[in-house]
Amino acid sequence: MSRIEELAMAAGFEGEAVLVGSAARGTWLSGDHDLDVFIGVPEGSSLLPALEVARLVAPKFEERYAEHAYVHALFDGFEVDLVPCYMVEDASEIISAVDRTPFHSRYVSARITGLEDEVLLLKQFMKGIGVYGSELKVGGFSGYLAELLVIRYGSFVGVLEGASRWRPGEVIDLEGHLSRSHEDPMVVVDPVDPGRNVAAALTLDRMFTFAAASRLFLREPSLEFFFPLPASPLTDDELRERLAERRSTLILLEFAAPDLVEDVVFPQLRKAEQSIRALLERGGFSLLRSDADCHRGVAVPYGCQGEISPSEGGGVLRILLELEVAVLPRVERRFGPPAWEEDHAKKFVESHPDPLSGPYVEGGRLVVEVARRFLGAEDLLRSQVAGLSLGRHLGPSLRRGYNIYMGEEILEVKDPEFRIFIARYLSARQKVG
Repeated sequence: MSRIEELAMAAGFEGEAVLVGSAARGTWLSGDHDLDVFIGVPEGSSLLPALEVARLVAPKFEERYAEHAYVHALFDGFEVDLVPCYMVEDASEIISAVDRTPFHSRYVSARITGLEDEVLLLKQFMKGIGVYGSELKVGGFSGYLAELLVIRYGSFVGVLEGASRWRPGEVIDLEGHLSRSHEDPMVVVDPVDPGRNVAAALTLDRMFTFAAASRLFLREPSLEFFFPLPASPLTDDELRERLAERRSTLILLEFAAPDLVEDVVFPQLRKAEQSIRALLERGGFSLLRSDADCHRGVAVPYGCQGEISPSEGGGVLRILLELEVAVLPRVERRFGPPAWEEDHAKKFVESHPDPLSGPYVEGGRLVVEVARRFLGAEDLLRSQVAGLSLGRHLGPSLRRGYNIYMGEEILEVKDPEFRIFIARYLSARQKVG
């Protein structure tokens, strides 16, 4: 922080370094080596000089972009986000979203004294059950939200007791500010910015994973909630055994990930997952479940099917789909309009000039039986996937090349990140009851 202010002075502009986040409040988890330092400038001035200073603080850095540009740097073994912001007088006057963060720090710091350990217990509990983090990949509880919950309920156990009674639409308003309606699963009105829901990123599933785990912990306390056994990569024999147990069909689609931050990639990855599910369901295939992940530290397989292109540092995206059956019969029934709707019935019959059977009437509607175009899920996927709406960045990436593995072909994917991912998928076990 001294280095920032020295550089600002040398550059001839008025800049103030402010430590924010959990490090400023004594509520960071052991092992976390990330800091948030804001570089505040007066209202009405430009943020560019602050960004220039941020680029000079550490030799190792990369520029990132949220609402505006900031610097992610490595400094003395810590990851540090150096974020330009405006030092406004009141939270109602913020110019960009980051400007409210110093107000968050002041609000929590004034109320958290003596409760720091309660926050640490809550954060570690949330981390242990997989609901900590407001990034889009997780959809869970932010650190600031965890702190507000401790302020609201008074202790770690108090939060668990409160969560045990939560219902969809739960509202927490510490300052009695509620001034507009929200439709999120949970609403925690930001005490320094009443129009904002602190829990906006929290999904319904993560909310009630936490609520169910809270009830279970209160009945049967265990350190395993805080420090679960880490998932181990499945060996070939273990994976082969799991696949044989399920007797379903797994399909894995993988392609190069664009070199973008996860909060840009993950919404598009979930959209791609849903688009592929819809394609298979339209083709008559019934899905049990699906999941998707981004594996950053992985070299993209090149040549296993001779299709996928090497990544430029983004890693690999993987979409896993589990089908009840992977091959369908050739015949497919198609239902038409009610038999008494003469014009529609005529058009329906004319649009199926050579059915395998029909038309006939069933339940008052016309029915024909026709030959499917795609009998196998893999054939359908290979034929249609490149034409789906997969997101601005993921669509072009997939069209440059992809791999599909079906059934035991998945054993060809050896990297530990994937083997841990599929181990978690196949166990799908949470501490919820």
